[in-house]
Amino acid sequence: MSQMSVEEALTRCAEIDGADTDIALRSVLALDNDAVSRTARDEKNDGLLHGVPVLVKDNIEAEGLPCTAGSLALRGVPIRGDSTVASRLRRAGAVIIGAANLSEWANIRSTNSSSGWSAVGGLVANPWALDHSAGGSSSGSGAAVAAGIVPMAVGTETDGSIVCPASLNGVVGIKPTVGSVPTDGVVPVSASQDTPGSLARTVDDAERMLAVMQDDLSLMSRSASVDVSSLSVGVVDAWRTGDKATDALFDEVLRYVKELSQKVSASQMIATPDEVYNDEFTVLVHELRSDLDDYLSARATNGAPLSVREVVEFNRANADVELLHFGQEIFEMAARSSGRTAEDYVAARQRNLDWVHNNLDVALQQHDVLISPAYMPAWKTDFTSGHPMAGGAVTSPAAIAGLPIVTIPMGLVAGLPVGLSLVGGMNSEAMLIALARALEKKLGLVSDAQWHPRFLKRSSSGQE
Repeated sequence: MSQMSVEEALTRCAEIDGADTDIALRSVLALDNDAVSRTARDEKNDGLLHGVPVLVKDNIEAEGLPCTAGSLALRGVPIRGDSTVASRLRRAGAVIIGAANLSEWANIRSTNSSSGWSAVGGLVANPWALDHSAGGSSSGSGAAVAAGIVPMAVGTETDGSIVCPASLNGVVGIKPTVGSVPTDGVVPVSASQDTPGSLARTVDDAERMLAVMQDDLSLMSRSASVDVSSLSVGVVDAWRTGDKATDALFDEVLRYVKELSQKVSASQMIATPDEVYNDEFTVLVHELRSDLDDYLSARATNGAPLSVREVVEFNRANADVELLHFGQEIFEMAARSSGRTAEDYVAARQRNLDWVHNNLDVALQQHDVLISPAYMPAWKTDFTSGHPMAGGAVTSPAAIAGLPIVTIPMGLVAGLPVGLSLVGGMNSEAMLIALARALEKKLGLVSDAQWHPRFLKRSSSGQE
């Protein structure tokens, strides 16, 4: 496991993350000065993550941290205590030193948002190129791990929010089966698709963190017992990024996949039609109304927003900050919706499930694992045009179905990292992790001294 002390993590954060530094990643939104004592109080028998400094995304409730989801509407609103995720981490000995910045409201506020920006935390920068995106919505978690501030961090995903920052920042991301990690105390988007997951520098570290969050330490022994050579791997051409260099690198990496398994062949999985994306959007808008309303009303204190509708009004009243770069049209749609009781919600969700059953489920009956590139290299942040189309076709089918995805770095394109993603059936994390670990070893990036952002070579004095 990666070795880093809490003191080293805090020093690293002070040196490279804040607005007063040359780097200014803004990956850390808040720090907890009592983090060590909270862990000392809760740890059980020198746990699996004993003494490891970690960050949790700032949409996860953890004592000593704000859980604002990046929104000024929740700044100063008390949390209700540790979420189950935070509690499990502390029991395992992890020291939750702070909250990672994120795309505000987990990137569900606007169709024209810029990933990594929140009104509370500002814009997360990509440590490989500071004017490029760190991805969304777990941008701070991915950037902080890539920059070496912490060895591991918790993210959340509804559709792409772990896969994307893992790929763009050159780290490992595991989005687990929906429902395998509790979501209490997590600011919701969609109960059908939301899940916390892990981001780390290595597959082993990401696995350890996930095992703790799932409260299933057998995960590691189960993944170690998988015979990777027996796995049938389906290559999904329909999920390629469209970027020639990224897709060509993926083709090179497939040579290693074929060295690990003799059962590599093309998958018949088709591209996701527009109507599936449209139905998914309908589902997310309606579930956002119901789920976020329930969360806000349960947490709210005097004066705090009690509903999506009240957040919309708060943003309008604070438009000079909250609406500085982009709007809130998705929140406005949610505020007008009737949530899960809407007829179009029920029909859209059923069509989504039927499509994945007839396509993704069939593809996974033919292959144990589906593989594809994740995203194109990180794009330059542009508040005018927002988030571009940059690949990520792998995420939505698995998101709708609630299936796990493991993403690992596969190399550099134009000096920026890109990842590949592995998708499996329900509760197939051990199998995916086994293949990811074998590929990680073949690629040799983790053990390569050059595999980190260039500025990390500098000493604190700024010398190379």
